[in-house]
Amino acid sequence: MNLFGTLRAPRELLFGAGQRHALGVVAARLGKRALIVTDTRLAADADFLMLVRQLEDAGLAVIVDSSTLPDVPVDSAVSSAERARSFSPDLVIGIGGGSCLDMAKCLALLLTHGGRPQDYYGEHTVPGAVMPLIAIPTTAGTGSEVTPVAVLSDVERSLKVGISSPYLIPTVSICDPELTLSCPPGLTAIAGADALTHAIEAFTAIRRDPVPGIAQQRVFVGKNEMSDHFALSAITLLWQGLEAACKNGADQAAREKVMLGATLAGLAFGVAGTAAAHAIQYPVGALTHTAHGLGVACLMPYVMTWNAPVIRSELARIAQAAGLDGPDDVIPELVSLFARIGIPSTLCELGLEESRIGWVAEQSSGITRLIQNNPRPLNPQEMHTLVAAAYNGDRSRLN
Repeated sequence: MNLFGTLRAPRELLFGAGQRHALGVVAARLGKRALIVTDTRLAADADFLMLVRQLEDAGLAVIVDSSTLPDVPVDSAVSSAERARSFSPDLVIGIGGGSCLDMAKCLALLLTHGGRPQDYYGEHTVPGAVMPLIAIPTTAGTGSEVTPVAVLSDVERSLKVGISSPYLIPTVSICDPELTLSCPPGLTAIAGADALTHAIEAFTAIRRDPVPGIAQQRVFVGKNEMSDHFALSAITLLWQGLEAACKNGADQAAREKVMLGATLAGLAFGVAGTAAAHAIQYPVGALTHTAHGLGVACLMPYVMTWNAPVIRSELARIAQAAGLDGPDDVIPELVSLFARIGIPSTLCELGLEESRIGWVAEQSSGITRLIQNNPRPLNPQEMHTLVAAAYNGDRSRLN
């Protein structure tokens, strides 16, 4: 077997308790006029205000945009970019959850290259480097601090859409688990389950023929030796830490495992990509207005059951990483873990109407970049069966 691997990552990645205090020094090397992107709640947070003071003490001019909304509506990104132009920032700093980091990526893109987000949908459509970007996550889940993706919601399409380009990977990421200590149990569970889904989908994605230039042709190349390494490490950390972090938010050791696991999962799927669970969640999320992490985690056991016949060796390695007895234990134990931290077990519980199963299946099948990444093919009828099974809570239909 010929080994193949590829890695895309920030120029600098700082991880550890207290590392947020390096922001002033880091930012002063990258720019003089910083646009800080966050949301309304965080803008009044003591830690956030301390970071702003750090920047000012380091001699930077600072403006704060706290208008980030969940799932980043396209129009909100356009409005924020227009407001920021008069300030002429030369550095963007995203502080917050996944939506804040995605908003920061989008603003760095629009302020550098102009246009609208719609001009950049898809893969490899960003024409060149964007202005320096620093990402500071305050939740442990999306991995956006290390990925080449910005996800937005497009009202006209009634779906989430993605801009995928290596140019969107932050210049520097500062991952300080102390920033997650106040994260409530429900959000901890949703974000952590999202991260675990990222790791599992990256590790079980299709393995493509590594023809020369594949990493220049595709943003997501499928599983490979480097993404596998990060994915398995993420699975170990998240399996060990997630439930403990949900039970006791002050458990710093658990918080560290979950945040490091989320970041490593981001490094994994940032090159390997995700698959069917994410494809189905996009239309489900559009209809139910439920959190992305809830949707992908709810769907993951069903997708894994469908994929099980072709991922037997991967299930064995996941079992080893998670400290389980063997491959047959992985899916039942994942179901049990998600149940213990409050993840809904069916699409019905998420609020999907039974009459919309067909529409969800149709829309999911059309997200080809994700469906083509799934290790076991899914034609439209099989997709309908998968979505119906997830709605009814019947994995036996997928054996």
